[in-house]
Amino acid sequence: MKAVSISSSKMLQNNLGNSSGSQNEDGSVFSQAEHNIVATYLIMAGTISILSNIIVLSIFIKFKELQTPTGAVIINLAVTDIGVSSIGYPMSAASDLHGSWKFGYAGCQIYAGLNIFFGMASIGLLTVVALDRYLTICRPDAGRRATTHTYLSMILGAWVNGLFWALMPIIGWASYAPDPTGATCTINWRKNDVSFVSFTMTVIAINFLVPLTVMSYCYYHVARSIACRTAGNCTDFLSRDWSDQVAVTKMSVVMIVTFLVAWSPYSVVCLWASFGDPKRIPPSMAIIAPLFAKSSTFYNPCIYVVANKKFRRAIFAMFKCQTHQAVTTLDMPVTTFLPMDVPQNPLTSGRI
Repeated sequence: MKAVSISSSKMLQNNLGNSSGSQNEDGSVFSQAEHNIVATYLIMAGTISILSNIIVLSIFIKFKELQTPTGAVIINLAVTDIGVSSIGYPMSAASDLHGSWKFGYAGCQIYAGLNIFFGMASIGLLTVVALDRYLTICRPDAGRRATTHTYLSMILGAWVNGLFWALMPIIGWASYAPDPTGATCTINWRKNDVSFVSFTMTVIAINFLVPLTVMSYCYYHVARSIACRTAGNCTDFLSRDWSDQVAVTKMSVVMIVTFLVAWSPYSVVCLWASFGDPKRIPPSMAIIAPLFAKSSTFYNPCIYVVANKKFRRAIFAMFKCQTHQAVTTLDMPVTTFLPMDVPQNPLTSGRI
């Protein structure tokens, strides 16, 4: 057991030693003052993310009418955000305050694996959001035929996909290691061997290009449907439900765009490491990439509040401790509080 521990420690030190740029005595390319700045940001952002996502979950728990299949997608997105916020932020902040990675080899594998797990699951769930919008706007008949089982299967698929890719570096396809800052762990992009390149290219193809293609297809047809109904001055378009669907679709697009923007720097770093010299990646970019990726955890709750007035009303109702009857007296029915509102029954095994 002691030999394993020594071996793991040596591996961690070797990974730190391979960092680009000049390093301080703790194996980091940043000064302690810079680490403290990053730690302050992580503590603040993590606190905001955890509290805001807990509020989202509380709303769905308080208002049973929101517990529909599409509501389940939002709940799972909030869980992924809380997962990153409660694990990724504290461990990174503690390591930054320490000046180097604080949790050893095993902690590095757990930290990086869970961040990849929640990140990949989020991408899958956002793809489910796009499919939901497509079915609701473009194929309403097919959307009504979808059952709770259909939604739960798609949600489970997103989680299983995230788990698969999180485990691959642990069992030998690529690897996890501290980044040049020495205060966070991620895919070991400084070791750009065949294993890393093949893993990176496969992940980008399956977890970026495929979802992006599906989302683009769905939202392209959604935009066309909305444009056609608007141009035709359709009676459906003038209805409150259809107006809600348009607003919710715009909000969903913003959610996906912000997520892609947040993860783009990390993708650029991995591609740079795959096809270029990882030693030439600037240390500033090495720290900005994971910070941007983590920042996606507090975007969604902000988008719900800013872009969806019905969700704001649900929040106000919750903080005012209004009863079910009080909430339903608002000028919108409570079922339209859903961030992705679509006429649905509560979560059951029957049809939607």
